[in-house]
Amino acid sequence: MAETSNTPHVLKSQANWDALYFYQKSDVIYQLAFAFCDRFIHLYKDRTRDQVIQAACSCKQNIVEGLADGVASTEMQLKLLNVARASLKELREDFEDYIKSRHLQFFVSGEPRYADMLNYCRYHNRLSDYAPFFAQWTDEQMCNYAITLCHFIDRMMMSFLKKLEQEFITEGGIKERMHRARTGYRQQQDERLKQLEAELPRLKQSLAEAQAEAAKWKAAFENLKQRALKMYYGKEEEIKRLKEQLGEEM
Repeated sequence: MAETSNTPHVLKSQANWDALYFYQKSDVIYQLAFAFCDRFIHLYKDRTRDQVIQAACSCKQNIVEGLADGVASTEMQLKLLNVARASLKELREDFEDYIKSRHLQFFVSGEPRYADMLNYCRYHNRLSDYAPFFAQWTDEQMCNYAITLCHFIDRMMMSFLKKLEQEFITEGGIKERMHRARTGYRQQQDERLKQLEAELPRLKQSLAEAQAEAAKWKAAFENLKQRALKMYYGKEEEIKRLKEQLGEEM
């Protein structure tokens, strides 16, 4: 039986993560972290370099994996996106520690540079918007922009997680969707069976009526056939008799 639009689905639609602002910003934060480490953290003398890059990578990659796993498992999606948030918080802490340990300054509310940074990070999401500055910004600027981006990503991800949480509450996980889909399919089959069984007596009655009507028409046809044959043979006999009569006169 073909699947109908009312049949429950087990798999969910694949999310287009590249269109999500928090993924776009996570791509920026990874590339920014890599450029920052390349410029300001020694390749061999500071283990912070690997921590920063791995935390930024973990954030971005767990977003992708979580959204991909969401096709089948909302539970796994929630777990992986929360792992991404944890990595993001670790990354933010690393940038904050860098500012503190180097006695640099945090951009604070009320400063023109803070307002400019906040507006830029709020309305710009793509790597192409930030990449030209990676070679120009000071370490202090890169850290402050990175921290601000981390805040924006975290807030966006929390909103997304709240939405997933509500979906999980109302729709359940993969096992519940599988149960609903299977139950729904069986219900459709049962309803179709009942419909066919209900129609069968009516169809049987219609068949009997059609057979009776056919028998009646068959009898009428046979009667008409016999009458036509009788008339035909009678006319044929009359023609033969008339021909014989005419032959005797000649």
